[in-house]
Amino acid sequence: MIDEILQDAGVRMDKTIEAFRLTLGKVRTGRAHPSLLDHLVVDYYGSDVPISQVANIGIEDARTLTVTPWEKTMVQAIEKAILKSDLGLNPSTAGTVMRIPMPPLTEETRRELVKVVRHDGEAAKVAIRNIRRDANSDFKDLLKEKEISEDEERKAQDAIQKLTDAHVAEVDKILATKETELMEI
Repeated sequence: MIDEILQDAGVRMDKTIEAFRLTLGKVRTGRAHPSLLDHLVVDYYGSDVPISQVANIGIEDARTLTVTPWEKTMVQAIEKAILKSDLGLNPSTAGTVMRIPMPPLTEETRRELVKVVRHDGEAAKVAIRNIRRDANSDFKDLLKEKEISEDEERKAQDAIQKLTDAHVAEVDKILATKETELMEI
């Protein structure tokens, strides 16, 4: 019973870290990367679909993305989605190929991005701590129902705390890497 709760908590914490990594992938660092456009959706015959499902996204050079729609009619819809996004990008269209230059980041913009990244990191840590709280609550319920002893509950709480500490440390490590990446010129 305890092992199942610990295993479930571990899986949920891993998913939280994976979601945090995906969130960080959307924060641009001045370099072109196809994942920058992953969260953008385009109107495709009445349905909202990710850009990656209606176009090929590639890298032309270190600071330029290329987007090639599979249908010529999608060029304007994709361009509109990129312009409406919070990324601050300006695509230039030549026929069916869109080039999206990455503007260089100023020092002020870099500091703002670091603040955003830290906020996201704190949100991930809170999510991990909430998972720990849920697991501890489950342990207390098992104790009340006399399915486990107090010693087993204490050992389980120690185990979940170690699991939490390990995942929080991983978030800190990922965060430090991203901050370094953002601040390098």
